[in-house]
Amino acid sequence: MSRNYPDAKEAYTVPRIRKMKGKGSLAAITCYDASFARIIEETSIQLVLVGDSAANVIYGLDSTLPIGIDEMAMHTRAVAAGLSKALLVADMPFLSYQPSAEVAITNAGKLLQAGAKAVKVEGGGSHIRAIIGKLVEVGIPVMGHLGLTPQSVHRFGGYKLQGRSEQDAEHIFEEAKLLEEAGCFSIVLEKVPAELAKGITETLSVPTIGIGAGPHCDGQILVLYDLLGLDSEFRPRFVRRYAELAEEIKEALNRYTEDVKEGRFPSEEESF
Repeated sequence: MSRNYPDAKEAYTVPRIRKMKGKGSLAAITCYDASFARIIEETSIQLVLVGDSAANVIYGLDSTLPIGIDEMAMHTRAVAAGLSKALLVADMPFLSYQPSAEVAITNAGKLLQAGAKAVKVEGGGSHIRAIIGKLVEVGIPVMGHLGLTPQSVHRFGGYKLQGRSEQDAEHIFEEAKLLEEAGCFSIVLEKVPAELAKGITETLSVPTIGIGAGPHCDGQILVLYDLLGLDSEFRPRFVRRYAELAEEIKEALNRYTEDVKEGRFPSEEESF
């Protein structure tokens, strides 16, 4: 029977990601499809997240709330088809885990069957921690997510910085420690003050991955589309653009349109 296991020396597993604690060198990216996954496969990216932000980025919606487990499983399957080295983590979408541990296990199983090696769960309250504990107990690795948790956008009143007050910062700090105790192998810290992220990172024994959380986390994550500049209008403060592909794509499409209009495409060499 054929077994297509990735080279153990190259693949980033959950234990290998945990060992990156304290190095500050964990580079993660959010991806939603096989085409980009194949490109990522040829780079040194160590972790890929199939984010429920696909609701915003791919489907053009105002929040992550409408996307469901079936869509997330499909995106996970697509990314898994193009990826073998980086650790593939999939977001648990809204209401795919909150109702009960049984619901969470069933839905997390769908994401692992689609090719994920771990799942990400938002929040740190006692109910969520209990569910995380059950997931870990049955062998499903879990990444935590604190700070700005987009599935709670209505409770926050928008995509605002979290942990600004001393009380809120202490609450996030304590939840981070409790998530580690619940079994999370890493924790995303989103849109929190840099000093809070620094304190959490120095306290935990598992890696922290920041997005809008300053330079002191063990790793960083960005949405691939933001990093590449594929949306000319979306320019949050915490995103560094490494390319401006929206402009290049528009130029390419205009050149193509002009070539068709003037009869330059296809040429004789490009015809059968």
